[in-house]
Amino acid sequence: MKQNKVLSMIGLATRARRTVSGEFSVEKAVKSKCAYLVVIASDASDNTKKKFNNMCKFYQVPVFFFGEKEGLGHAMGKGQRSSMAVLDEGFADALIEKLKAEAEK
Repeated sequence: MKQNKVLSMIGLATRARRTVSGEFSVEKAVKSKCAYLVVIASDASDNTKKKFNNMCKFYQVPVFFFGEKEGLGHAMGKGQRSSMAVLDEGFADALIEKLKAEAEK
């Protein structure tokens, strides 16, 4: 149930055009300090996870590993997505809350 809430929030943020997805776009958003949150699919490659984890740590952007590529992409109305960034502070705060609640399960 909580996973659906997270994915629904990602879909809402996407419809509001406050997300970017794909390795290049997410990296650009983080480095230009536009990203408030980065979500990486749990089934992404180890290299992708390490790259974004290190980059987000350096730029002080929260990063979460959640869901699968298929689900993340479907929530955004696109194909499979390994990474996405939220560009709005309000959406990011709400998503972080939901992701933390999911992690506690």
